[in-house]
Amino acid sequence: MEKLYLCVFAMLATCSWAIIVKSHMKYKDPKQPIGVRIMDLMSRMTLEEKIGQMTHIDSYVATPEVMRTYLIGSLSIGGASPPSKEPYPEAWINTINTLQRGSLATRLGIPMMYGIDAVHGNSKVYNATIFPHNIGLGVTRDPELMKKIGAATALEVRATGINYVFAPCVAVCRDPRWGRCFESFSEDPNIVRVMTEIITGLQGDIHSKGQIGFPFVVRQKKVAACAKHYVGDGGTTRGINENNTAIDFHGLKSIHMPPYHDAIRKGVASIMVSYSSWKGVKMHRNHELIAGFLKNALKFKGFVISDFMGIDKLTDPPHADYTWSIQQSISAGLDMIMVGFNYPEFISGLTHLVKKKFIPMSRIDDAVRRILRVKFMMGLFENPFTDFSMAKYLGEQDHRDLAREAVRKSLVLLKNGKFTDVPMLPLPKTSTRILVAGTHADDIGNQCGGWTIEWHGKSGNITKGTTILAAVKNTVDPTTEVVYEEEPSPDFIRSNNFSYAIVVTGEYPYSESVGDSQTLMIPEPGPTTIMNVCGSVECVVVLITGRPVVIEPYVPIMDALVAAWLPGTEGQGVADVLFGDYGFTGKLAHTWFRTVDQLPMNVGDPNYDPLYPFGYGLTTKPVLEDGSEKYIGN
Repeated sequence: MEKLYLCVFAMLATCSWAIIVKSHMKYKDPKQPIGVRIMDLMSRMTLEEKIGQMTHIDSYVATPEVMRTYLIGSLSIGGASPPSKEPYPEAWINTINTLQRGSLATRLGIPMMYGIDAVHGNSKVYNATIFPHNIGLGVTRDPELMKKIGAATALEVRATGINYVFAPCVAVCRDPRWGRCFESFSEDPNIVRVMTEIITGLQGDIHSKGQIGFPFVVRQKKVAACAKHYVGDGGTTRGINENNTAIDFHGLKSIHMPPYHDAIRKGVASIMVSYSSWKGVKMHRNHELIAGFLKNALKFKGFVISDFMGIDKLTDPPHADYTWSIQQSISAGLDMIMVGFNYPEFISGLTHLVKKKFIPMSRIDDAVRRILRVKFMMGLFENPFTDFSMAKYLGEQDHRDLAREAVRKSLVLLKNGKFTDVPMLPLPKTSTRILVAGTHADDIGNQCGGWTIEWHGKSGNITKGTTILAAVKNTVDPTTEVVYEEEPSPDFIRSNNFSYAIVVTGEYPYSESVGDSQTLMIPEPGPTTIMNVCGSVECVVVLITGRPVVIEPYVPIMDALVAAWLPGTEGQGVADVLFGDYGFTGKLAHTWFRTVDQLPMNVGDPNYDPLYPFGYGLTTKPVLEDGSEKYIGN
C-alpha cells in the first residue's frame, strides 16, 4: 500500500509540475500580448531553434521527421515542384496536418507556415477557381473587386490546409518583353497601388488601432500575404528577367516603390525580395534597400523572405560560394531563406557564421522576432491544424461567379467594326451557322497561362473550367449551329457560309525567364488563322496573351479585336460581353506598342506613339434579345 501511495504522489507531483511549467510559458497563453509571447518564446530558444525558424524548405523534401529533427519553421510547394495529383482538398489537408504534427512534436512546439504561389487563385490545385492574371485585373481599376478576389482566394487556399500565399505581385511592368509582365497590374504605379487592396481580402481589414508597419492577419479564414518582388523587378533592362534595373533612386522611389508603401500600410505579413539587381547590386544582398529603406525608413515589421533559392544566385555560377551568399543575404536584412532542397547545408552554414561572429546574434533575433510576430498574429499557436470543413470552399460556385465577373471587367475592346459607324459587337445570338477557330478556343490551360497547375502552365484542359468555345455554345440560341475548327482553311470557311467567326488565339503558357521575348510575336498558327479566317468572313479576334504583342499587321483585316489577357477558368465571362449580356468597360493599363523597336515605352514618355495608348478601350452597352439596349440602372 505504501508503494501505491508513493506512486500516486509521484504522479500528482509530476502533473502539478507540468501545470506550473505551462502556466509560466507565456508564449502559449493567447491572453498575453503578442510582444510578451514573442519575448517569452525567444528567451527559451536555442540558436538551432532560431535558425530553424529562418529556414524555408521545399515540400518535396519535407517529412514530419525532417520538420522535427531540423526544427524547420516553414515550407512551400514550390513553383518547380511536381504538381499534386490529388484532386481532393482533404488529401492536401491530411498531408499538411501531418507535417504540422512534426513541427508540434519539437521541444517548444512552434507551428510551421506552409506557402503556395496563389497568384491568381489557388492555382496549383486541381479544381480551384482560377482568376484572371493581374494584367487583366489592372484593366478593371476596381479595388473592391480585388478585395473580393483576395477573400475568395484565401478561402480556397485554406480549403487545402495552406496558410501562406506568395501574392500579390506588385511589380510595375515597364517593358512587356519581360516574361512576368502578366503578373503586373499596370505600368502605372498608381494603378498598382490601388490594386493592393487584394491584401485586405487575403489577410482581412487591418484594425483601426493597428500600428503602421506591423503585420495583420485575421485568423482561420484568412492567409498571410507576401508582396513581391522587392524592388524594381518590372524595370529591368530590355525586360530580361532577373536582370539589372538601371534607374536612379528617385525613379526607383517614384515608380517601383509606391506599392510597397500601400502594402505595408495594409498590414502585409511578408515581402519577397527580387532576383533582379539595382545599379548592379543583387537585391538579395542590398543592405541599403532592405535593412535601410524597407525596415527602417518604411518601418516594415513583418518578415522579409528570399525568392526560391535566391541567395544561391548571388554568385555566378549559382551556389559557387554558399557560405558567402548566406552571410551577404542575412546581413542585408533577409529574415527567412527559401533554401529549396539542401537545408542541412544552409543550417550548418548559418550556424557557423553566427558562432564565429560573422553574423551577430542581434541580426538572428531580429529575423526570428519578425517571423514569430506573424505566426502569433495568424493564431497558429492556437489553431495549427486545418478544419476539414474548410474543404468545401475549393472551387465554390460563388467564387467562380466572381471570377466570371472579373473576366467581364478585364476585357478591352480595341476595335469594333471596320467602319466606326458599323460596329460588329455585340454579336447576335441567333444566326444560321457561326465559326469558332483558334488554338485557344477550347483550351483551359492556354486560357489560364503560367502559374496554373504547373510552374510554367500547360496547354490542354488541365483543370475544371469553362472554355471560350463552351461559353459560346452556352450563350447562343439553340438554333444557331456552332462549328469549331482549330485551323480552318479559306476553302473550308467559304464553303460553309458562316454568318461570322470568332478567332481565339494568342500566346502559349509561360512564366518567368521562359516568357522573356525580344520579338513579342504571336506564335503560329495564330497569325495564319487570323489571316485565313478574317480574310474570308466577318470576324472578331479574341487575344489570349500575358501582355501587349505585335498585332498592327493584322488589325486592318479584323472586324473587331478584343484583348482578353489570361482570363482563367471562367471563359463564360468572355461570351457574356461578346454577345451583349454585359458591355465592354475595360481600359488599357499597359501601353500597346506598334513595334518592339519602340520599347520600353510608357505613358508620359517623350515621343509616345503607341498603337493603342494607355487608358484606351472602346465601350458597348448591354443589349436585350430584341437588340435594344438593356437598362442597368444607376
